[in-house]
Amino acid sequence: MVETEKEKTDRQLIELLNELRVALPGAQVLLAFLLTAPFQSHFTRATHFQRELLFAGVVLTGISVLLLMAPSVYHRMRWTEGGKEDVVHVGHVLFLAGTAALGLGMFCAVFVVADYLFGLAAAIPVAVVLVLTVGVTWYALPYERGRKPRIRHTE
Repeated sequence: MVETEKEKTDRQLIELLNELRVALPGAQVLLAFLLTAPFQSHFTRATHFQRELLFAGVVLTGISVLLLMAPSVYHRMRWTEGGKEDVVHVGHVLFLAGTAALGLGMFCAVFVVADYLFGLAAAIPVAVVLVLTVGVTWYALPYERGRKPRIRHTE
């Protein structure tokens, strides 16, 4: 059975919205954690660098939450006009930008925590592993797999 263009667009929109339902809560929880950290009593011992990096993490995670929410708002704003193909395209771009900002925000948060607890010698390798994991699993792997021809198995 071959799906029509309308069915394909409907499916892509549903898939996008489902993916947002997975990513957004994690970003929101991270943002909540980052927003409360400076108000903890032990945070006064944080270095100036740790405070700057935490602030960068707050800003990046805030941007990620906004970008990950944006496809739903965009969809709602365009609801009466139709144009689901546009919603899917714009939502796709916003989702990728939102996950990139989320990855950077996670990097900042993990780096600050590792540096605060164990020092710079521990923070650097932990942050490198995090960046590589995000880069490979979120971007490089799907990009590389998308470049290879698909093998279809028939039974």
